[in-house]
Amino acid sequence: MAQTIESCLASKSTSFHEIPIVDIAPLLDGSDTSSVAQQIGYICENIGFLYIKNHGVPASLIKDVYRLSQEFFAQPFEAKDQLNIVKSGQTLRGYIPMYGENVDPKNTKDVKECFDFGQPEETVSPFFGPNLMPEAPQEFTQVMEQYHAAMLQLARKLISAIALSLDLPADYFEKLQQKPITIQRLLHYPPQFGNITLKEIGIGAHTDYGFLTILSQDENGGLQVQNRNGEWVSAPPVPDTFIVNIGDLVQTFTNDRYISTMHRVINTSGVDRYSVPFFIDLDFDAVVDVVPTCVSATNPSKYKPYTSGEHKYKRFVDSYTHLQDVVVGG
Repeated sequence: MAQTIESCLASKSTSFHEIPIVDIAPLLDGSDTSSVAQQIGYICENIGFLYIKNHGVPASLIKDVYRLSQEFFAQPFEAKDQLNIVKSGQTLRGYIPMYGENVDPKNTKDVKECFDFGQPEETVSPFFGPNLMPEAPQEFTQVMEQYHAAMLQLARKLISAIALSLDLPADYFEKLQQKPITIQRLLHYPPQFGNITLKEIGIGAHTDYGFLTILSQDENGGLQVQNRNGEWVSAPPVPDTFIVNIGDLVQTFTNDRYISTMHRVINTSGVDRYSVPFFIDLDFDAVVDVVPTCVSATNPSKYKPYTSGEHKYKRFVDSYTHLQDVVVGG
Protein backbone atom coordinates (compact mmCIF):
# COMPACT_ATOMS: atom_id res chain seq x y z
CA MET A 1 0.00 0.00 0.00
CA ALA A 2 1.32 3.44 -0.91
CA GLN A 3 2.19 5.55 2.12
CA THR A 4 1.75 9.31 2.49
CA ILE A 5 2.77 11.30 5.55
CA GLU A 6 1.36 14.69 6.46
CA SER A 7 4.07 17.33 6.06
CA CYS A 8 3.95 18.32 9.75
CA LEU A 9 4.97 14.76 10.66
CA ALA A 10 8.20 14.79 8.63
CA SER A 11 11.57 14.82 10.40
CA LYS A 12 15.09 15.45 9.25
CA SER A 13 17.86 12.89 9.73
CA THR A 14 19.87 13.16 12.90
CA SER A 15 23.51 14.09 13.05
CA PHE A 16 25.03 13.05 16.34
CA HIS A 17 25.97 16.59 17.34
CA GLU A 18 22.21 17.09 17.68
CA ILE A 19 21.63 14.00 19.85
CA PRO A 20 25.11 13.11 21.16
CA ILE A 21 26.40 9.80 22.51
CA VAL A 22 27.95 9.93 25.99
CA ASP A 23 30.19 7.20 27.37
CA ILE A 24 29.09 6.93 31.01
CA ALA A 25 31.62 4.27 32.08
CA PRO A 26 33.68 6.91 33.98
CA LEU A 27 30.51 7.88 35.87
CA LEU A 28 29.67 4.30 36.81
CA ASP A 29 33.19 3.35 37.92
CA GLY A 30 33.88 6.73 39.55
CA SER A 31 37.03 7.42 37.52
CA ASP A 32 35.82 10.74 36.05
CA THR A 33 32.36 11.69 37.28
CA SER A 34 33.01 15.40 36.76
CA SER A 35 33.65 15.10 33.01
CA VAL A 36 30.54 13.00 32.42
CA ALA A 37 28.46 15.38 34.54
CA GLN A 38 29.67 18.35 32.50
CA GLN A 39 28.75 16.59 29.25
CA ILE A 40 25.30 15.68 30.53
CA GLY A 41 24.74 19.21 31.82
CA TYR A 42 25.65 20.76 28.47
CA ILE A 43 23.28 18.40 26.64
CA CYS A 44 20.42 18.99 29.11
CA GLU A 45 20.81 22.74 28.61
CA ASN A 46 21.08 22.70 24.83
CA ILE A 47 19.40 19.52 23.54
CA GLY A 48 17.49 17.62 26.24
CA PHE A 49 18.11 14.14 24.79
CA LEU A 50 21.25 11.99 24.72
CA TYR A 51 22.36 8.46 23.96
CA ILE A 52 24.39 6.68 26.65
CA LYS A 53 26.80 3.79 26.04
CA ASN A 54 28.73 1.50 28.38
CA HIS A 55 25.74 1.68 30.72
CA GLY A 56 26.39 -1.64 32.47
CA VAL A 57 22.99 -3.27 31.85
CA PRO A 58 23.56 -6.81 30.46
CA ALA A 59 22.59 -7.27 26.82
CA SER A 60 21.13 -10.66 27.74
CA LEU A 61 18.69 -9.04 30.18
CA ILE A 62 17.59 -6.47 27.59
CA LYS A 63 17.10 -9.26 25.03
CA ASP A 64 14.93 -11.22 27.49
CA VAL A 65 12.79 -8.14 28.18
CA TYR A 66 12.07 -7.69 24.47
CA ARG A 67 11.33 -11.38 23.96
CA LEU A 68 8.86 -11.47 26.83
CA SER A 69 7.32 -8.16 25.85
CA GLN A 70 6.64 -9.44 22.34
CA GLU A 71 5.17 -12.66 23.73
CA PHE A 72 2.89 -10.68 26.06
CA PHE A 73 1.56 -8.36 23.35
CA ALA A 74 1.06 -11.30 20.96
CA GLN A 75 -1.59 -12.78 23.29
CA PRO A 76 -5.30 -12.39 22.47
CA PHE A 77 -6.79 -9.10 23.56
CA GLU A 78 -9.08 -10.88 26.04
CA ALA A 79 -6.08 -12.28 27.91
CA LYS A 80 -4.30 -8.92 28.08
CA ASP A 81 -7.46 -7.06 29.05
CA GLN A 82 -7.75 -9.18 32.20
CA LEU A 83 -4.89 -6.98 33.44
CA ASN A 84 -6.43 -3.67 32.33
CA ILE A 85 -5.00 -0.68 34.19
CA VAL A 86 -8.54 0.35 35.19
CA LYS A 87 -8.55 -2.59 37.62
CA SER A 88 -5.56 -1.15 39.51
CA GLY A 89 -7.33 2.09 40.48
CA GLN A 90 -4.92 4.75 41.72
CA THR A 91 -1.94 2.40 41.42
CA LEU A 92 -2.05 2.88 37.64
CA ARG A 93 -0.40 -0.36 36.62
CA GLY A 94 -1.32 -3.01 34.10
CA TYR A 95 -2.36 -3.24 30.47
CA ILE A 96 -3.35 -0.17 28.46
CA PRO A 97 -5.15 -1.08 25.22
CA MET A 98 -4.96 0.74 21.91
CA TYR A 99 -6.25 4.31 22.27
CA GLY A 100 -6.46 3.76 26.05
CA GLU A 101 -4.01 6.58 26.75
CA ASN A 102 -3.59 9.72 24.69
CA VAL A 103 -0.80 12.09 25.72
CA ASP A 104 -1.84 14.84 23.29
CA PRO A 105 -5.62 14.35 23.35
CA LYS A 106 -6.49 17.67 21.69
CA ASN A 107 -4.61 16.70 18.52
CA THR A 108 -3.82 12.99 18.38
CA LYS A 109 -5.01 9.48 19.15
CA ASP A 110 -2.10 7.25 20.22
CA VAL A 111 -1.70 4.10 18.11
CA LYS A 112 -0.01 2.00 20.77
CA GLU A 113 -0.62 -0.50 23.55
CA CYS A 114 1.31 -0.54 26.82
CA PHE A 115 2.00 -2.55 29.93
CA ASP A 116 3.08 -0.71 33.12
CA PHE A 117 4.51 -2.01 36.38
CA GLY A 118 6.72 -0.80 39.22
CA GLN A 119 8.06 -1.72 42.63
CA PRO A 120 5.38 -3.99 44.15
CA GLU A 121 3.65 -2.69 47.29
CA GLU A 122 0.81 -4.14 49.36
CA THR A 123 -0.89 -0.82 50.11
CA VAL A 124 -2.67 0.98 47.28
CA SER A 125 -2.03 4.70 46.85
CA PRO A 126 -1.44 6.90 43.79
CA PHE A 127 1.32 5.21 41.70
CA PHE A 128 1.98 2.53 44.35
CA GLY A 129 0.49 -0.89 45.02
CA PRO A 130 0.61 -4.43 43.64
CA ASN A 131 1.51 -5.15 40.03
CA LEU A 132 -1.01 -6.84 37.72
CA MET A 133 1.47 -9.34 36.29
CA PRO A 134 0.52 -12.00 33.70
CA GLU A 135 0.86 -15.69 34.55
CA ALA A 136 2.38 -16.30 31.11
CA PRO A 137 5.06 -16.05 29.88
CA GLN A 138 6.24 -17.93 32.96
CA GLU A 139 9.42 -15.95 33.71
CA PHE A 140 7.81 -12.58 32.92
CA THR A 141 7.64 -11.26 36.48
CA GLN A 142 11.17 -12.30 37.47
CA VAL A 143 12.81 -10.79 34.38
CA MET A 144 10.81 -7.58 34.48
CA GLU A 145 11.51 -6.96 38.16
CA GLN A 146 15.20 -7.57 37.50
CA TYR A 147 15.15 -5.03 34.68
CA HIS A 148 13.30 -2.48 36.83
CA ALA A 149 15.99 -2.83 39.49
CA ALA A 150 18.75 -2.31 36.91
CA MET A 151 17.04 0.80 35.58
CA LEU A 152 16.59 2.24 39.07
CA GLN A 153 20.29 1.77 39.82
CA LEU A 154 21.30 3.37 36.51
CA ALA A 155 18.87 6.26 36.97
CA ARG A 156 20.32 7.10 40.38
CA LYS A 157 23.80 7.39 38.82
CA LEU A 158 22.53 9.66 36.06
CA ILE A 159 20.62 11.81 38.55
CA SER A 160 23.79 12.24 40.61
CA ALA A 161 25.52 13.50 37.45
CA ILE A 162 22.70 16.00 36.85
CA ALA A 163 23.14 17.26 40.42
CA LEU A 164 26.90 17.70 39.89
CA SER A 165 26.27 19.51 36.61
CA LEU A 166 24.25 22.08 38.58
CA ASP A 167 27.10 22.61 41.11
CA LEU A 168 25.13 20.70 43.72
CA PRO A 169 26.26 17.75 45.86
CA ALA A 170 25.99 14.42 44.01
CA ASP A 171 23.37 13.22 46.51
CA TYR A 172 21.30 16.43 46.39
CA PHE A 173 18.20 14.79 44.91
CA GLU A 174 18.50 11.54 46.91
CA LYS A 175 16.66 13.03 49.89
CA LEU A 176 13.70 13.54 47.55
CA GLN A 177 13.91 10.02 46.13
CA GLN A 178 13.81 7.71 49.15
CA LYS A 179 10.75 5.96 47.70
CA PRO A 180 10.36 7.48 44.26
CA ILE A 181 7.49 7.01 41.85
CA THR A 182 8.76 4.74 39.07
CA ILE A 183 7.00 3.30 36.06
CA GLN A 184 8.55 0.56 33.96
CA ARG A 185 6.66 0.49 30.68
CA LEU A 186 6.55 -1.94 27.76
CA LEU A 187 5.33 -0.45 24.47
CA HIS A 188 4.05 -1.95 21.24
CA TYR A 189 3.46 0.25 18.19
CA PRO A 190 1.80 -1.50 15.23
CA PRO A 191 2.93 -0.21 11.83
CA GLN A 192 0.92 2.50 10.12
CA PHE A 193 0.13 2.42 6.42
CA GLY A 194 -1.70 4.57 3.92
CA ASN A 195 -2.38 8.23 4.61
CA ILE A 196 -0.79 9.10 7.97
CA THR A 197 -1.96 12.34 9.57
CA LEU A 198 -1.58 14.03 12.93
CA LYS A 199 -4.98 12.60 14.00
CA GLU A 200 -3.46 9.16 14.68
CA ILE A 201 0.25 8.48 15.26
CA GLY A 202 2.18 6.12 17.54
CA ILE A 203 2.33 8.61 20.39
CA GLY A 204 1.50 12.30 20.20
CA ALA A 205 3.88 15.14 20.89
CA HIS A 206 4.57 15.49 24.61
CA THR A 207 7.14 16.16 27.27
CA ASP A 208 7.70 13.62 30.03
CA TYR A 209 6.03 14.49 33.32
CA GLY A 210 8.71 13.30 35.72
CA PHE A 211 12.43 13.65 36.45
CA LEU A 212 14.24 11.30 34.08
CA THR A 213 13.44 8.76 31.35
CA ILE A 214 15.70 5.92 30.18
CA LEU A 215 14.52 4.42 26.89
CA SER A 216 15.48 1.25 25.09
CA GLN A 217 14.15 1.04 21.53
CA ASP A 218 14.30 -1.75 18.99
CA GLU A 219 15.96 -1.48 15.57
CA ASN A 220 12.87 -0.19 13.75
CA GLY A 221 13.04 3.49 14.63
CA GLY A 222 10.22 6.03 14.74
CA LEU A 223 11.21 8.31 17.63
CA GLN A 224 11.32 12.02 16.78
CA VAL A 225 12.64 14.83 19.00
CA GLN A 226 11.95 18.55 18.60
CA ASN A 227 15.17 20.58 18.62
CA ARG A 228 15.62 24.13 19.90
CA ASN A 229 14.72 25.53 16.47
CA GLY A 230 11.35 23.79 16.55
CA GLU A 231 12.44 21.21 13.94
CA TRP A 232 11.55 17.54 14.34
CA VAL A 233 14.71 15.40 14.30
CA SER A 234 14.78 11.61 14.06
CA ALA A 235 16.39 9.72 16.95
CA PRO A 236 17.32 6.45 15.25
CA PRO A 237 18.32 3.28 17.10
CA VAL A 238 22.02 3.10 18.04
CA PRO A 239 23.19 -0.40 19.05
CA ASP A 240 24.07 -0.97 22.71
CA THR A 241 22.77 2.41 23.88
CA PHE A 242 19.86 3.85 25.80
CA ILE A 243 18.25 7.19 25.07
CA VAL A 244 17.96 9.46 28.11
CA ASN A 245 15.86 12.59 28.45
CA ILE A 246 14.91 14.88 31.30
CA GLY A 247 11.32 15.63 32.27
CA ASP A 248 9.22 18.51 33.54
CA LEU A 249 10.50 18.28 37.12
CA VAL A 250 14.08 19.01 36.04
CA GLN A 251 12.91 22.02 34.06
CA THR A 252 11.29 23.37 37.23
CA PHE A 253 14.30 22.58 39.43
CA THR A 254 16.60 24.42 37.02
CA ASN A 255 14.33 27.44 36.45
CA ASP A 256 14.17 26.58 32.72
CA ARG A 257 17.95 26.28 32.37
CA TYR A 258 17.44 22.61 31.44
CA ILE A 259 14.47 22.05 29.13
CA SER A 260 12.05 19.11 29.02
CA THR A 261 12.04 18.34 25.30
CA MET A 262 9.00 17.59 23.14
CA HIS A 263 9.03 14.19 21.41
CA ARG A 264 6.71 11.77 19.56
CA VAL A 265 6.68 8.40 17.75
CA ILE A 266 5.52 7.60 14.22
CA ASN A 267 5.98 3.97 13.17
CA THR A 268 6.30 3.92 9.38
CA SER A 269 8.78 1.02 9.38
CA GLY A 270 6.23 -1.47 8.03
CA VAL A 271 6.73 -3.78 11.02
CA ASP A 272 5.83 -3.80 14.71
CA ARG A 273 7.91 -1.49 16.88
CA TYR A 274 8.74 -2.24 20.52
CA SER A 275 10.33 0.01 23.11
CA VAL A 276 10.95 -0.08 26.85
CA PRO A 277 10.96 3.27 28.70
CA PHE A 278 11.70 3.62 32.42
CA PHE A 279 10.36 6.71 34.20
CA ILE A 280 11.57 7.98 37.57
CA ASP A 281 10.14 10.91 39.52
CA LEU A 282 10.50 11.86 43.17
CA ASP A 283 8.74 10.66 46.30
CA PHE A 284 5.01 11.39 46.07
CA ASP A 285 5.12 14.18 48.68
CA ALA A 286 8.50 15.60 47.65
CA VAL A 287 8.44 19.34 46.99
CA VAL A 288 9.65 20.54 43.59
CA ASP A 289 11.28 23.97 43.86
CA VAL A 290 14.03 25.79 42.00
CA VAL A 291 17.50 24.78 43.25
CA PRO A 292 19.73 27.48 44.80
CA THR A 293 22.25 27.46 41.95
CA CYS A 294 19.58 28.33 39.37
CA VAL A 295 18.12 31.42 41.03
CA SER A 296 19.60 34.85 41.76
CA ALA A 297 18.62 38.48 42.23
CA THR A 298 18.69 38.94 38.46
CA ASN A 299 17.15 35.53 37.73
CA PRO A 300 14.30 35.01 40.20
CA SER A 301 12.31 31.80 40.37
CA LYS A 302 9.69 31.38 37.65
CA TYR A 303 7.83 28.66 39.56
CA LYS A 304 5.82 28.22 42.72
CA PRO A 305 6.72 25.03 44.64
CA TYR A 306 4.52 21.98 44.06
CA THR A 307 4.58 18.33 45.05
CA SER A 308 5.80 15.68 42.64
CA GLY A 309 2.96 13.19 43.03
CA GLU A 310 0.08 15.62 42.72
CA HIS A 311 1.66 17.12 39.58
CA LYS A 312 1.99 13.71 37.97
CA TYR A 313 -1.46 12.54 39.03
CA LYS A 314 -3.12 15.61 37.53
CA ARG A 315 -1.36 14.93 34.24
CA PHE A 316 -2.55 11.32 34.28
CA VAL A 317 -6.17 12.33 34.95
CA ASP A 318 -6.14 14.03 31.55
CA SER A 319 -5.31 10.68 29.94
CA TYR A 320 -7.42 8.23 31.99
CA THR A 321 -11.13 8.94 32.37
CA HIS A 322 -11.56 6.43 35.21
CA LEU A 323 -9.43 8.69 37.46
CA GLN A 324 -11.50 11.82 37.06
CA ASP A 325 -13.81 11.05 40.00
CA VAL A 326 -11.07 9.69 42.27
CA VAL A 327 -9.66 11.86 45.06
CA VAL A 328 -5.86 11.77 45.23
CA GLY A 329 -4.81 9.87 48.33
CA GLY A 330 -8.39 8.80 49.00
